[in-house]
Amino acid sequence: MYEMKDEYLTGIEQIDLEHKRLFEIAQETYQLKNNEFIPDKYDQIKALFEQLKEYTKMHFQHEEEYMQAINYKKLFTQKIQHEAFINWLEEQELEGVDGEFENQDAVIETILNYLADWLIHHILETDKQIPKPEN
Repeated sequence: MYEMKDEYLTGIEQIDLEHKRLFEIAQETYQLKNNEFIPDKYDQIKALFEQLKEYTKMHFQHEEEYMQAINYKKLFTQKIQHEAFINWLEEQELEGVDGEFENQDAVIETILNYLADWLIHHILETDKQIPKPEN
């Protein structure tokens, strides 16, 4: 369901590998949502959310370091978008993931919808504009 497709490739190897891992985290989250054999998913949601948050921060740092190294003119715009995504993750943590919540599948669905939408749009509309390294 959630997978890195060729259309999402930026041509920047490290960024593409990290985007692929973000899609894998989304897929793991989707599988958790659909796993009927785990009635209480709190611990798994918490672990996946932490993994997503930490991995995303690392990815944004790598992406921003690359853009800075090539003097990318839209670095500031990227930083603002990255910060907005991290802020959204932190809000979700405060509102649902970090507390006791009634509908765990709804929490997972909210995370998945936002993550998938953000990943696809950010990659296609923003990251694909980043110049590839010259060989």
